[in-house]
Parts: sequence; C-alpha cells; structure tokens
Amino acid sequence: MTPPTRSLYFENSSGRIWEEPSGYLRLEYRPGPREAVQFRALLTHTAQAMSRRQWDKMLVDQRDMAPFNPSEQDWMTNEWLPRTVQENGYRYGAILVAKNVFARLATNQFVMASRNLPHTYRTFETEDDAVAWLLKPGHN
Repeated sequence: MTPPTRSLYFENSSGRIWEEPSGYLRLEYRPGPREAVQFRALLTHTAQAMSRRQWDKMLVDQRDMAPFNPSEQDWMTNEWLPRTVQENGYRYGAILVAKNVFARLATNQFVMASRNLPHTYRTFETEDDAVAWLLKPGHN
C-alpha cells in the first residue's frame, strides 16, 4: 500500500499551499519579489484551507523567501493573522527560517507583533524539527 501523499491546494506566483496527510498545511514561499494581489491571495487561501479542513497548524517554508515589505508586514500583522486566528482557528505555525537575513528580521518582527493572539509561532532550521513540533501531542 502506498502511503498518502500531500496534495496541492493552491499555487500562484508568490507560493504554493499543500495539504499534508498528517493534518497540517504547508505554505512554501517562492523566491523573489511578490506582487501584492498574489501575496494576499496566497495567504487568504491558507485561511480558507484551514477552515475547509478544520486544521489549526501550518508549516511555513520561508527558506527562499525575499523579505516582507512594509505593506505586506502591516497587512499580515493587523488584518490577516488576527482574522485567521479568530475566524479560521489557526493556532500553531512552524517557520522554516529564510536564508536571507533581512527576511529573518522581518519574520521576527511579525512574530513579536502577534504575541497577544492565542497563537504560537516557532522557528526552525530543519524541516524534521518543524514537523515534529507541529505533530507533538497537545497541538490538535
């Protein structure tokens, strides 16, 4: 018997969203600059996928990501994340950290700004560690 495989949920010029058979979403950012409409569509689809599946976990692969610009940072911090936590049940985010130091700094600012929400982000260097954290008991 073949083990279940991930399925592609959504894809555009900013990235891809995968549904993992273990019960979480995988968001993969593409390298390079992002167009605002495509970026917002990508993240909006993550929220919709969480609601559809009733999942509360996401692996965010930022390894090849360019830094967030101020507009992206503002929208994610003040609109997308609070709404996704409150309306779609997003609770656990495991971030595979970017190679680009400025992208890492932007992510750290975003994580710090979201600390008042009932949501937990952790950053990881390896995918194995990130997945193990997402799947640990109590994260359901």
